[in-house]
Parts: sequence; structure tokens; C-alpha cells
Amino acid sequence: MIRLHQKKMLLFVLIIINSSFFLAAQNANVKFTKQKISDKALLDLTEKQSFNYFWDGAEPNSGMAPERIHLDNVYPDNDRNIIATGGSGFGCMAILAGIKRGYITRQQGLSRFEKIISFLEKADRFHGAWSHWINDETGHVKPFGREDDGGDLVETCYLLQGLLCVREYFKPGNEEEKKLAARIDKMWREVDFNWYRHGGQNVLFWHWSPDYAWIKNFPVHGYNECLILYVMAAASPTSDIPKEVYTQGWAQNGSIDKTSIYNNDTLHLHMQGDPPHGGPLFWAHYSYLGLDPHGLKDQYANYWKEDSTQAIINYKWCVNNPKHFIGYGKDNWGLTASYSVDGYAAHAPDMQNDLGVISPTAAISSFPYTPQQSMAAMKNWYHNMGDKLWGKYGFCDAFSQTANWYLPRYLAIDQGPEVVMIENYRSGMFWKLFMTCSEVQTGLKKLGFKSPWLSNKIVIQKKSYHHKTK
Repeated sequence: MIRLHQKKMLLFVLIIINSSFFLAAQNANVKFTKQKISDKALLDLTEKQSFNYFWDGAEPNSGMAPERIHLDNVYPDNDRNIIATGGSGFGCMAILAGIKRGYITRQQGLSRFEKIISFLEKADRFHGAWSHWINDETGHVKPFGREDDGGDLVETCYLLQGLLCVREYFKPGNEEEKKLAARIDKMWREVDFNWYRHGGQNVLFWHWSPDYAWIKNFPVHGYNECLILYVMAAASPTSDIPKEVYTQGWAQNGSIDKTSIYNNDTLHLHMQGDPPHGGPLFWAHYSYLGLDPHGLKDQYANYWKEDSTQAIINYKWCVNNPKHFIGYGKDNWGLTASYSVDGYAAHAPDMQNDLGVISPTAAISSFPYTPQQSMAAMKNWYHNMGDKLWGKYGFCDAFSQTANWYLPRYLAIDQGPEVVMIENYRSGMFWKLFMTCSEVQTGLKKLGFKSPWLSNKIVIQKKSYHHKTK
């Protein structure tokens, strides 16, 4: 199966394959005024600046997330007015965080969501699923590739993860807010997850196209960034999948449960062909923006332990720095899928996939797992490298000190998890919203998961988010 980072790699190779395309803009400076700032203030500033990607930087017609924003204004041809569907799910959560933190008012947020929902209700859908990309001006599918011009169930689930949080946030509100929540609920119910079983197979397929049908033939197996797909499918109130689809499709009858070890740290979810020390770090982010890994367990793994271990291994790899790249260390780490010196790459902690490129989203979005290590990296980037890394939408997507490569460019799928995971670290906001959805709880129980949310054993403290079992 070609996974999300591999899909994106294929696209970026096609549209920005020439490294000189990047390097021509390498010296485009990000305006930065250095100031003394506390750790708490830096955390808030990073959350706010990254939120601005989805607020000030939103596509004008839909109000949704642009696929990318380049402050040097150098873009691939025909790469404007493109909505990132999954990134917009992250962006919806970011807007809620903006309301909570007072960056915008509740009414401003509601108005933006009404704009987004009105657009999505009219946009192209394929058995309920949206496409990977949507044209902001028309609402029609923007092909992600030649045969990828229909429904993308994974991107749809990232969008729905965010929309369900919006639904839960506004559901108890006034009449206008309740109407918005009901409209979201209707779209959620319209997704036909069983269609994406391709004739009733016990696995979910990533794509379907009205022109190419199932030609891409991507059954979604674990382990990677797609756990949320199976949770959402089991939770569907109208088209829920049976447990066998999870057991046989995602977990492959238990073969997902294989260990890999790095420096005495053990991961328990590993498949043949996976990177040997955990994949790109977004595997520990995308599904867990709403799905709370604290105390989350099934027969295959303890997901808090799995995610936090993946983050720790990623950190330790950069500290050990076996390939001797410039700058790697305790305050400069984070390998995940992002822009790279030569296009786009799924950076990971191993000799093949570590290319000397640090992606700030990796460490920042890992704040719940590695708060001290993540803060150390943020402080270093802001105080010591800010003129190269800091811009209108926070820290830039990626950089390499070894290659002396810095670009003021941003991607929706990288900025969004930063906002959401910082807020989850600070308040548990999105874990609370998502995990209290009745359908989500039903789906998790069906798949055999255990979670404190399923037994009401939750304590949310004021300063930071914790679980305690009674």
C-alpha cells in the first residue's frame, strides 16, 4: 500500500522535482524581531501564529485550508486555489482553539464555520467522501494525480475528525449554533464507509473514482497514520463496519503486532517494510488529534506508550546523530514527512530516511508526548534561529543546517497538528470533544478498545491535561 506520505511524495516529485527550484528562493528572509519571551508565552505565540495559517491564510471562497503557503511567493504552476481536505479538518480544530484562546470571537468562528459547511455541502462527493484536493473557486475535485480524481476516504476522515469536534462544540449552543451542528451531522451520516470496502471485503480502500473505479487498489493496512479511518468507519451511525474489517484489514489478523527496538525503546506495532525505528512522526499525530491515546488500548497495543515511544525514539535518534548532520541535538530534533532539500520526503529515524532535514512540526506536534524535549527545540529555534525559521505562520515547514537550506514555506498538514497538539497538551480540548461523541465511543467499543473515556475515569486539570484512573 502507498501511504499518505508516499502519495504526497509522488505529487511533489511531479510538480517540484528540481531542487534548484527550491534553492533559487533559499535566501528569501523571514522577517523576525527577536524578543525576550517566557516558555509559556512562546507556547502561546507558536499556537497563535500557526492558527493564523487557517484564519488569515484561508482560501477566500470556502474559508478552508490552502494546501500550501509560500511566503517567498514561488509556487508550482497551477497550484493556487487548492483546498487541502485533510488539512482543513486540522484547520477546523485550529479555529476552535482560536476561539478558546481568544484569538477570535465565538461569533467570528461560527461565521467561518458556516462558510466552510456551506461550501462542503455543495462540493463534489463520492459516496459521501470528499476528494484529496478541492478547487476553492468551483467546489469540484482537483485531481491529486491522474487516477486520483474521486473520493479519498483517509482525507475525508481527517476532515470529519475536525468537523465532529466542531459539532460537539456548538451542539449545546444557541439556535444558530445548533443548526450548524445539525448540518455537520447530516454530512457525517452521508459517508458510505461500506462502499469503500470494495464489494464487501474486510478491509477499507483509500480511493474510489467515477472514472477509474478501484484502479488505484489501495487497501489500507496498519500500522501508519490511518487508525482514525477504522475508528470513524466503526463509529458511523449509518454505514458502520463490522469488527472483522478492523481485525482482518487494519490489523491483518494480528500480524501488525510485531516489535522493533532502538536503544532499549520498544515499539509494538510494526510491519514488514516499515522504517526500522518507527515511521515519520506524523504517524503519532494525525489519528490522535481527536482520538485520545491516554489509556487507549486494544489487543495489539497501548497507544499512549506506542506514540510516546515513537516520539522518544525520534528524539534520541537526532541526539545520537549517527549520520553526523550539522545542528542535530537535544534542542534541534524532529523527523517527519515534510518539504525536503530535493522536493518532499518522509523523513524518519533510520539511515535511509534521515536526510539531515529537521521538520519543526515533528517536535511541536509531539508536545503531549515529549513536553521538555519539544520546548527545548522550540526555544532554540525561536531564540537562536528565528531569523531563518520564524514567519507569519510560525516556524517554517523544514530546514537543513547541513545543506544551509531554509525556506519560508508552510503546509496545512504540518501547521494544523501543531495548533491542535499544543492545545491538547494545554487543555485536552480536542480529546474531550472527540472522545465524548457517542458514536465514537460506540465504535471504539465495537473494535475492542479500552479507554478511560469509555468508563468516565477522566480528570482534566487546569494547567495541563492528565488522566487519572479512580
